[in-house]
Amino acid sequence: MAEVCRYVLLQSFAEHRQALMRFLTRRLGNPSLAADLAQETWLRIAHKRGCAVRGSPRSHLFDIAASVAIDHQRQTESDDPSRATPQPASGNVVFYRSEFARMARAIDGLPSRCREIFLLCRFKGVSHADIALRLGISRNAVVSHMVNALAAIEREMAAPPLERAWKTSPHGASCGKKSRIHCSRRRCTGSWS
Repeated sequence: MAEVCRYVLLQSFAEHRQALMRFLTRRLGNPSLAADLAQETWLRIAHKRGCAVRGSPRSHLFDIAASVAIDHQRQTESDDPSRATPQPASGNVVFYRSEFARMARAIDGLPSRCREIFLLCRFKGVSHADIALRLGISRNAVVSHMVNALAAIEREMAAPPLERAWKTSPHGASCGKKSRIHCSRRRCTGSWS
């Protein structure tokens, strides 16, 4: 059983190596370190005793890689405190928190199906094909929802602070609604008050 599990994980590693490299590079900001930690991920899988893959092998693989990255960051910080991640200035903390809150509001303002697909893809690392299978829709529909989600979030994040809080609909008084995300004459997306 453990051999079969290990084989499935190693096969998943081979299939998703490039995606794993991108994941680790985004997380660590260093492509060569990402390559090293991808190899460490492979070694952990190859030497793993006992195996309990819950869900897809791909998500289990990415969980192992995330664990390897966290272990590396902890080890680096404990080895050399001067190399530890610098703490942002207090003014930056406020800025980062407000930006995070803006992003969370933008995601919350997405239509439910669009939000669900966005969260599965970007935060859970589920592929478009797997999302399509899970939700019973076509892969093209998943791509379309992702494009709409990213465009809505980009619009929300690009809007100046006073403008983005509650934009009045371009329909004017005839619409009478305020949109959190976007409203056009052809189609409205986002949440309404």
